Amino acid sequence: MLVSAVISAFNEEGVVGKTIKSIPTDKIKQKGFKVEVIIVDNASEDNTGKEAAEAGAKVVREEKRGYGNAYQRGFKEAKGDIIIMGDADLTYPMEMIPEFIEEILKGYDFVIGDRLNGMMEDDAMPALHRYIGNPLLSKMLNILFKNNIRDTHCGMRAITREALQRLDLGAPGMEFAIEMVIEATEKKT
Repeated sequence: MLVSAVISAFNEEGVVGKTIKSIPTDKIKQKGFKVEVIIVDNASEDNTGKEAAEAGAKVVREEKRGYGNAYQRGFKEAKGDIIIMGDADLTYPMEMIPEFIEEILKGYDFVIGDRLNGMMEDDAMPALHRYIGNPLLSKMLNILFKNNIRDTHCGMRAITREALQRLDLGAPGMEFAIEMVIEATEKKT
């Protein structure tokens, strides 16, 4: 089986290489998986793409800016049976990828991280987002779509290729994150 780490990047020179190197590819390979790392350079104006390539990632450039546009391009490039999503700015602990894979192997099609579990560093998210915005929006989505997801906006995710193919995704910007949750819920993924 192949695991594809798809990471969107916009002007992440100086950190994208560190993000790539933080992916525990050896640990994933020890579990019997092959690994590909795809950086989607979302029309960066710096050396993001060059740094990513030097760190060993496959780099594809998406000229249409936007979080959703970047991920949709990355999904088209990914060959993996399991697709891991994350950001290029070290926002998420890539060393946890094996735990996301384990959840997929237990039979889940779609796994979302949880930044609101008490492990977040103090300055990682503005207090307004951390204590009001994100919890309130997550609660509203959970009520509307009968979910129980504490952090619906977390960008570190894992999804099977089969589940991803069932989703009808098209949002170009940050609304892509919520669209993915809604689609997964409606398609019972």
